[in-house]
Amino acid sequence: MLLHDLIARYNQHPCINQIIDWLQSPKQHLTVSGLLASSKSVTLGTVFEASQQPFLIILNDAETAGYCYHDLTQMLDKEQVVYFPSTYKNNHKHGTKDAANEILRADTLSRLQSGKPCLVITYPEALAEKVVSANTFNASKITIKTGEQIPSEKVIEQLESLGFEYVDFVYEPGQFSIRGSILDIFSFANELPYRVDFFGDEVESIRTFDIEKQLSLDEQTQITIVPDIETLEGEAISLVEFMSNKTFICADNLRFIRERINQVYDDALVKANEQTKTATLTSRLLTGDTLLDQIETNRTIEFGKSIYNQVEQIGFQMSAQPIFHKNFDLVTEQFTKYLTEGYTLYISSDSKKQIDRISSIFEERGTNIPFTPILKTLHEGFIDHDLRLCCFTDHQIFDRFHKFTLRSDMARAGKVAMTLKELNQFKVGDYVVHIDHGVGKFGGLLTTNINGRTQEVIKLIFKDDDVIFVSIHALHRISKYKSKEGEEPRINKLGTGAWERLKERTKSKVKDIARDLIKLYSQRMAQKGFEYGPDCYLQQELEASFIYEDTPDQIKSTADIKRDMESERPMDRLVCGDVGFGKTEVAIRAAFKAVTNGKQVAVLVPTTVLALQHYKTFSERLKQFPCTVEYISRAKSTKQVKDILQRLSKGEIDILVGTHKIVGKDIQFKDLGLLVIDEEQKFGVAIKERLKQLKVNVDTLTLTATPIPRTLQFSLMGARDFIHYQHASAKSLSSFHRSNRLRRSNYQRSN
Repeated sequence: MLLHDLIARYNQHPCINQIIDWLQSPKQHLTVSGLLASSKSVTLGTVFEASQQPFLIILNDAETAGYCYHDLTQMLDKEQVVYFPSTYKNNHKHGTKDAANEILRADTLSRLQSGKPCLVITYPEALAEKVVSANTFNASKITIKTGEQIPSEKVIEQLESLGFEYVDFVYEPGQFSIRGSILDIFSFANELPYRVDFFGDEVESIRTFDIEKQLSLDEQTQITIVPDIETLEGEAISLVEFMSNKTFICADNLRFIRERINQVYDDALVKANEQTKTATLTSRLLTGDTLLDQIETNRTIEFGKSIYNQVEQIGFQMSAQPIFHKNFDLVTEQFTKYLTEGYTLYISSDSKKQIDRISSIFEERGTNIPFTPILKTLHEGFIDHDLRLCCFTDHQIFDRFHKFTLRSDMARAGKVAMTLKELNQFKVGDYVVHIDHGVGKFGGLLTTNINGRTQEVIKLIFKDDDVIFVSIHALHRISKYKSKEGEEPRINKLGTGAWERLKERTKSKVKDIARDLIKLYSQRMAQKGFEYGPDCYLQQELEASFIYEDTPDQIKSTADIKRDMESERPMDRLVCGDVGFGKTEVAIRAAFKAVTNGKQVAVLVPTTVLALQHYKTFSERLKQFPCTVEYISRAKSTKQVKDILQRLSKGEIDILVGTHKIVGKDIQFKDLGLLVIDEEQKFGVAIKERLKQLKVNVDTLTLTATPIPRTLQFSLMGARDFIHYQHASAKSLSSFHRSNRLRRSNYQRSN
């Protein structure tokens, strides 16, 4: 079942039928009470689908508006729902604009001008800012259709008049580029840029394209190019004035909204007076009283006490989803109670795997709880006593954090954009590395004529003042040199082959190191390890209780590790990803799988502080499960360590976290099944020799944010299984450069 199917059920709701009847009546104001959690979003979505009228939904703050937008896009076509934010990141006082928000504001005006009814979600700070009038907006946009006759020169002239910037690569809104018959344009009202292909003066094709890969995506028949609406000159009006006078205004609390907009205006006025920009401010912002006067001419729906005197009233009978705290005894008790009373149970989740986990937990516990899964989730669950249904969310059952997404594929932050921004930060004289020529100095950006067109090139200076010019299209071949502070590199000389020889020597040294350990890995391949069983219901509960939504990398990593553990070959897997990308959660799941199969786990970390941190993390995640976690380090007294070691040898401790002490000769595990190593490269030679002995037939999981060349080489050669968190590569590469510049080229080629 999908969330949209829930609308069909709500079409039968008596209160919603009353709201639809009110929409068709001449009555001016309506108050709706009793709506809790996401039932408000479900109601709005159902009413909109039935009426197909434009709605402006004003909620009390940006977060509430964001979650409402998320709920509605889960139920309706995304083209029917738009989010109208403030231009500014935090507030108008600091004056820091958000480019993504500017796109969303322009997109809202563009959608409204299309004439199709939609739901606009906003909040007071966003409404406080005026927008351009409809006449100004329509006069400034450019419409292009496939098959129409229009010279590309005319389009370019229009783009320049609207403030669009000519660049070599399009990577931000407000830019355009030309390559032969192809014109790339990044409109302010679309999250992806457009690629227009001309055949003479005819528009042959239009496509969106990916910024990072520069590959075309979806074909378009007509596009609208919108400039930065904040820079357009002309009359400024409120969003309410911009929308149709047939728009229904829905608001949480109009009194609060008026006061909040007045506060925004007053705060901005103080700042404007300090900078003598009062006239500019009054033309850009409006007061809450002015907005309320404008709203009064529209028909309004308020959720709660109305600001008006004579209003129609409709009341729902709703309750919020109970708090379960991951306690399935309580879940079973409550679910059984609702079923006995004749309620229908719905559980919504963005993940089919999560739904399967819940089913498995009920099955393992021997309880028959029939529920209908919904593959898309709301923000907050609720109980509707009129329809006698419970619409619960999986993340609330497991106390997981739920976040909303305003744009699922905001492609503006691609690697190309980052590369161009880094290039702008280069200073003449900075050391750079060219993958083919070695270390040189940045000589600045120059313009040159290439095939009849003026283009920018990068000047690189090498030993004896030899110079090469690199096309801006080959930015991926150069990077800024990084090393230990105060250490200057040796500049390479062109044409000597020294750089190539250095790269070959580096690869040779890495292979020498790898050869010493290949014997160990061949022994591991020949050994038969412990074969773990499939996940039990406790494992399902643990994974489902993660407070954040699993990333695709975490899902893949967990699956790969479990597959390794369930095979008879000893696991040796490397998980590479930046700090904060969820490696520890993956390790916790692997450790718990070992514990549920009767095995002990050792977690080796390089520092005392990290030992305590991991101990707290493991303990917190596993506190509701039959699992004993301990740690040892120099922070523990001799007596405490002795007691821990005795319990460890008896099998009374399941997971032991510690520094190098846990691989000492006096440590005796009763049945060690898994070794987790955090940042292996930080341990000395003696520790690594001890690890070699431990790892012959014990499953091993290594976590790292900064893999050293040897570790990477083993993974790439297939001696170790490798999981790479894709989004972590930039920081890992940076740290790697700092650790050893001589191995740079080998790392780049290996990747």
